Amino acid sequence: MSVMANTTAQALSVTSSERNVDTSARGSYFEAIVGAVIAAVCLVLLLLLAIILRYMYQHKGTYHTNEAKGTEFAETADAALRGDPALQDAMDESKKEYFI
Repeated sequence: MSVMANTTAQALSVTSSERNVDTSARGSYFEAIVGAVIAAVCLVLLLLLAIILRYMYQHKGTYHTNEAKGTEFAETADAALRGDPALQDAMDESKKEYFI
């Protein structure tokens, strides 16, 4: 009976040690998954930050206008636009419109 009890005790001890190996393997697998998820989230956040900074750098509030040449020296708006060659055909003296 003692031989059988020793064999049973050894079988139980082997089973419990196998459980420890399985638990530690499962734990390291879980840690690897958590680490990969955290690394992926950090990578996405850094990429998003880089895209936002690039967009802000390119659109930093400057703008360009295509105003007629010589308009800053004219006394009135009509005088400035009268000399613009792009508006010579579009401007009719009889149908002037003024916006206030």
